[in-house]
Amino acid sequence: MAQLSAPRKSTMGPYFWTVTGVLTFWNLASAIWIAVTPLDYLLPRSSDNITDRGADIDFLFRFMSILVNAIFTYVAGYVVYFAIAFRRRRDEPADSVGPQIHDAPKLEFWWTLLPTLLVLALAVMSTRVWYLVQYGTSANGLEVEVIGHQFNYEFRYPGLKGSVYDEMHLPVGRPVRVLVTSADVLHSFWVPEFRLKADTVPGLVQNLNFTPQVAGTYLIECTEFCGVNHSEMQARLIVDPPDKFTAWLDAQKAKAAAGAASAGAPLNLAAGDAAAGKVLFTQKCAACHGLGGFDQKLVGPGLGKLFTDKTHPELVNGSAVSKEHVAGLIEKGYNGTLGAMPSAQQNGLSNQDVANVTAYLASLQ
Repeated sequence: MAQLSAPRKSTMGPYFWTVTGVLTFWNLASAIWIAVTPLDYLLPRSSDNITDRGADIDFLFRFMSILVNAIFTYVAGYVVYFAIAFRRRRDEPADSVGPQIHDAPKLEFWWTLLPTLLVLALAVMSTRVWYLVQYGTSANGLEVEVIGHQFNYEFRYPGLKGSVYDEMHLPVGRPVRVLVTSADVLHSFWVPEFRLKADTVPGLVQNLNFTPQVAGTYLIECTEFCGVNHSEMQARLIVDPPDKFTAWLDAQKAKAAAGAASAGAPLNLAAGDAAAGKVLFTQKCAACHGLGGFDQKLVGPGLGKLFTDKTHPELVNGSAVSKEHVAGLIEKGYNGTLGAMPSAQQNGLSNQDVANVTAYLASLQ
C-alpha cells in the first residue's frame, strides 16, 4: 500500500519572510522620505506655487519615484537574497540543480494586479496634467511665441512689431500660452523652476500653458545639443507684477516704433558708435563669431581682424572688405557654404545698430 507523502516544505529559502519584512520596512521608509523631503537638493527651487502646474508636476515626480523605488527594492532585494540562499554549496556537484518552483497562482495574481493598478493610476494623473499643460483653461491668456535659434531665443508678443531677445517677460497671475518652435535645428525650451519643458522643432508648434504666480527671475536653457555653442544657449524669464509688465511691454513697443522709423532713414555709416556696437556685438553676434582671425571659427568665421586680414581679402559673400559691404552683409544676412546668418530685420537691428556694429568691427585692428 502506497505511503502518503509528507507535506512539502516551503522552497522559498530560509528566512524568506524575514527578508520580505526587511525589504518592506526599507520600502516604506524610503517612500516616506521621498514624499516629505523637499526637492530643492535635486532640482532648482521647488515649484510649489511658482506656477499653477508646478505642484502637479512635482507630485507626479514623487509618485513615480515612490513607485520605482518599490519595484527596485523588491526586485533587487530578492535577486540578492535568492543568489545567496540558493547558491551552490561546496559539497554539491557542479551540475546540481536547485529547487524547481512551478505555479504560484496567488503570487502571480498579485504581482500582475498591483503593478497594473499603479500604472493605471499614473496614466490617469499624467494625462490630467498633460492636458492642462497642453490646452490650459478657458481663461483669457497672454500668448507668447518662442523661437529657438543657434544659439539664442527669440520672443514675440502680440501687438509688438519686432522681437525681443535674451529676456522673456511675463505678468504675475495671468494665464500664459507659450508657442514653441525653431528656426533652424532642434532645441528645447526648459524652465527648471517651472518644471515645464518643450522641444523646439522646425515646422512644429508646441504649447505650454501655465499661470506664473511668483515674481522673480528664472533661467531658460536649451537641453538638446544644437551645435558648438549649445552650452551658451540660455535666456532669462522675468515674471513681473502686472503694472510693471505693462510698462515693460509699452517700452518695447516704443523702442520698436523708434527702430522702424530709424530703419526707414538712410544708413549713415559715419554716425556709427563703436562702443554701442560692442554691446550689440556681444548680444547679437558673439554666439556665432569670435574676435580672432577668420580661421578661428565658432559657427561663423572670426571677425577680430576683418579689415586687416590679408589672407582673407573678401567677405563670405565674395565682396571686397569695406564698411559699406560689411554693413550690407549685416543688413541682408547670408546663406551659403559657411552656414546661415540672420538679416538685420531677423536680428532686430535698426540702421543705426548696423552702423554701430560696423564701426565696432572697423575698430578691431
